[in-house]
Amino acid sequence: MSGVGDLFGGAGLGTLLNVLYDVLKELITKNVMFKPLLKNIKLRLDSLEPLLKDIEKSNKKLDLSDKELRKLKVHLEEGIDLVQKCKKIRWWSVLLYKRYKYANKLIEWDASLQQLLVILKVQGIRDVKDSAVTVRNIEKAVSRIESNMVIPKQPDNEAWCAVPELPPLVVGLDFPLKELKRKLLKDENVSMVVLTAPGGCGKTTLATKFCQDKDIKDTFKDNIFFVTVSKKPKLENIVQDLYQRKGFQVPTFQNEVSTATWLQRFLKEEGQNPLLIVLDDVWPGSESLVEKFDQFKTENYKFLVTSRSEFRGYGSPYYLQSLDHDNAMKLFNHSASLGHKSSHIPKDLPEKIVERCKGFPLAITVVGRSLCGEPIEIWQKRELELSKGFSILDSETELLLCLERSLDALDKEIIKECFLDLGSFPEDQRIPAAALIDIWAELYDVDTDIECIANIYELTKRSLANLVVTRKDKMEGDGYYSEHFVTQHDVLRELAIYDTKKGPVEHRKRLIIDICGDKLPKWWREQKQMKARLLSITTDEGFSTKWHNLRMPEVEVLVLNFQTKNYALPDSVVNMGELKAVIVTNYGFLPAELSNFQLLSSLPNLKRIRLERISIPSITKNPIQLASLKKISLFMCNIGQAFNNCSILFSSAFPNLEEMNIDYCSDLIELPAEVCDLSKLKKLNVTNCHKLSALPEGIGKLENLELLRLRSCTELSKLPTSMKNLGKVNFLDISDCFSIKVLPEDIGEMSSLRKINMRQCSRLQELPPSVMDLEQLEEVVCDEETKYLWEAFSSFLSNVRIIVAKENINLNWLHKTRF
Repeated sequence: MSGVGDLFGGAGLGTLLNVLYDVLKELITKNVMFKPLLKNIKLRLDSLEPLLKDIEKSNKKLDLSDKELRKLKVHLEEGIDLVQKCKKIRWWSVLLYKRYKYANKLIEWDASLQQLLVILKVQGIRDVKDSAVTVRNIEKAVSRIESNMVIPKQPDNEAWCAVPELPPLVVGLDFPLKELKRKLLKDENVSMVVLTAPGGCGKTTLATKFCQDKDIKDTFKDNIFFVTVSKKPKLENIVQDLYQRKGFQVPTFQNEVSTATWLQRFLKEEGQNPLLIVLDDVWPGSESLVEKFDQFKTENYKFLVTSRSEFRGYGSPYYLQSLDHDNAMKLFNHSASLGHKSSHIPKDLPEKIVERCKGFPLAITVVGRSLCGEPIEIWQKRELELSKGFSILDSETELLLCLERSLDALDKEIIKECFLDLGSFPEDQRIPAAALIDIWAELYDVDTDIECIANIYELTKRSLANLVVTRKDKMEGDGYYSEHFVTQHDVLRELAIYDTKKGPVEHRKRLIIDICGDKLPKWWREQKQMKARLLSITTDEGFSTKWHNLRMPEVEVLVLNFQTKNYALPDSVVNMGELKAVIVTNYGFLPAELSNFQLLSSLPNLKRIRLERISIPSITKNPIQLASLKKISLFMCNIGQAFNNCSILFSSAFPNLEEMNIDYCSDLIELPAEVCDLSKLKKLNVTNCHKLSALPEGIGKLENLELLRLRSCTELSKLPTSMKNLGKVNFLDISDCFSIKVLPEDIGEMSSLRKINMRQCSRLQELPPSVMDLEQLEEVVCDEETKYLWEAFSSFLSNVRIIVAKENINLNWLHKTRF
């Protein structure tokens, strides 16, 4: 910073503004990481320029001796220094925490600029003497600035890591990669390549390897987009996804022509530099979608399509072959952990098993993992099982049979059940671990969240699923799983659904229903009574929410997945007397209106509700009373209006609530005081709510609260003094609340406090002396910059372990990893 100050020490505001403007413009062009943040800052600078001119024109005596203008000068110098540092960070850098760190610094700088400009508005109106017209001009200029003061979302959904991660071992793809590069890079006549192979053959892995190749990165730089398309593709969703990943405002569309126009606009703007779009997992029958992209043929646009179908007439085909013997054996040996300790396994046995897998990487990996560490008899049994039923010519049917043998061999019945439950969620969507926790806790009487996460690790270990942690801290296991997600290969999902359909429909344990339009299954129309414990219903945008009666008196978990702007719970829910958990997920871009929510009040055993992308005001139009509810989770919901107007009477609606989770609810400004009336609340998690600025002063009334987590609430500047009354809280998490400057003076009265997480609390400059009274405190997680605050009290807190956390951020959670 001193270097910038020395360089521009005598410069006026106009000069500094121009320098910062030029550096911003260069970084926006060359670096995608901070593009959304920088574009918003640039808009403010655009508005600042006429303001300064008005001030200079109206009052020439007003100079940099003025306190606030001097602050603005220093702030612009700091901005130049910060942006120049951002230029040095490359998007492929493994030091991902640096990106997050500097994104936070940009947000802080931007917020401070807003405060300065508000002060300048007052100063300008007071000091500028010329005319009322000039004053109005200044007010208009500041209003333009304030209207642009929208602090962007945290960088969890930026395009920094749009390409999935590769599996631990990739074999047999060097030659296909070379061929793809030759086609798309060297052949000027080819703008699209359609990569074709059966499911589980490695298409997505090859596409991922292609995107991560050095030559591809050098050619396309930050203009690489990896879009998973799925079975029922909508151009609208793909275009919105492209805009979202670039950090632009997501457009809405009137019709198909409008959607195509927005796509063309996106390609025209981003395609000024070489651009690569990967359309992964395009299903057969989606020729019209491929055609929409194939029509844009310029040397700057390149498209890679992966599909089980070749789409004749569109693009240049490339057929991916299954693995040869040597590479198949290499992958199997890795998956089964065959090494020097495996001499008891005869050499010909692995080769026979690999031969049965037909060169499919997915089958080889799953079978290998299932045999890892098993005795020779299990290997022999598996080889006999795999040798049966392989006269079918359909290679994908063979693959399913092969995978089914491994599924049947699972040594823990609950792991197989958990695997089958993954089919309850739509194809190609990440599955929140928090939702699985709610399902498994009620279906299998799993007492702790840790046990559920352990089951996910078991599935991952066997290659039956992938666990993606969007933010990982290996030094702490604090039970926070809102940033854990599960993804799954299409073929494995097909296997789960295939297995659930065995036996008569009325006797199945789980029913997974995918409705296209209003076309219901025959058994539903016939009004058969079902015995399923889990019911999952997925509807598309053509569904009219006209439910037929459902006869499911034994269902315990209800999973509803939809895409429409308006959605209603089925009337038949009132007859589900055994229902314990309801999970409602809207897969559209905007929060949806949900009606019939009051029907849940009639359910005597309902313990858990999870809502994602739901407009909460829509569910509070009718009074609700959920007497048995223990846990409610709101993820990416629109809750501000309901909470700010307090249209929910918390104590009567949730008299026995023990856990409340509010995550990524971007319109939440203040937690209502009525939350403090939830006398039985034990866990309160409010995370990633970046506009939350205050907690209710009466929070100390939550006498049974044991955990208070306020992670990544970046606008929260202070904690209520009444927190001293939270005598049962043993864990306080204020990590990434970088606006907090002080802790409550009497925090030492929180007598049960055992752990504090305060990493990335960079503005915290001192601790209150009362921390010496935290006799139960065992662990403090903080940064290197704030470690000294606790070390000053080390003689009084001799049993406290200070852990310096290192950021380990994975921004890849929106994308699935496949073989």
